[in-house]
Amino acid sequence: MKRFDYIRTVLDVFAKSPFKPIAMHASKGVEATHAVQKAYEAYCEGNMDAVVEYSNQIDSIEHEADVIKQTIRSEISSSIMLPVKAEDLLNFLKPQDSIADVAQEVGFWLTLRECEMPQDLKEEFGRFVEKTVEAVDTYKLLVDELGDMLESSFGKKDVKEALALVPRVEELEHEVDIIEKDLMTKIFNSEDELGGAAVYHLTELVKLTGDIADKAEHAADRLRTMILRR
Repeated sequence: MKRFDYIRTVLDVFAKSPFKPIAMHASKGVEATHAVQKAYEAYCEGNMDAVVEYSNQIDSIEHEADVIKQTIRSEISSSIMLPVKAEDLLNFLKPQDSIADVAQEVGFWLTLRECEMPQDLKEEFGRFVEKTVEAVDTYKLLVDELGDMLESSFGKKDVKEALALVPRVEELEHEVDIIEKDLMTKIFNSEDELGGAAVYHLTELVKLTGDIADKAEHAADRLRTMILRR
């Protein structure tokens, strides 16, 4: 789909609901993160052609997320029927947008070197990425639930139940952080086997991948603030 046609599609959705494009935008972060998981799997299998292909897919997804973000920003300023503060919505949109941005960085870094990890590190990376995906998926569920509520009448009980997903996102981000530290330790302990360049490459991958979950947690916190201040 050409850029102009894609913008028109987003505008059409926005005309019906200002929160549907928010969910569309969040879904791009989910798509990008799942593509990162597939890229990691290909990377650990030594299939660098597939890694490059997934990296290119993530680039396209991130571009689509940018188009949606820019459209939301331009339309929010002219909207007068928002049940939340426009400033809060835009502040929330920034960390949500960063999910796809960081995923794009991970995809690029995976293309730079062939995998040199021993099997135990590959398995640890797999668990690390899986937990990151879970955090982003849970975040998207939160966005969907609160988006639906904002377009209908709802009470404090409904809000409380939906916002219960925020601590779950925070918990998952914490679990990602624990695995991240463990991975860092194992990578540095394997320096003699891996070599300095591989250690640097893998530690950057770990930091960037962990940052995806961090962005999801940050966005969930901003979303909670936006809802409570409405």
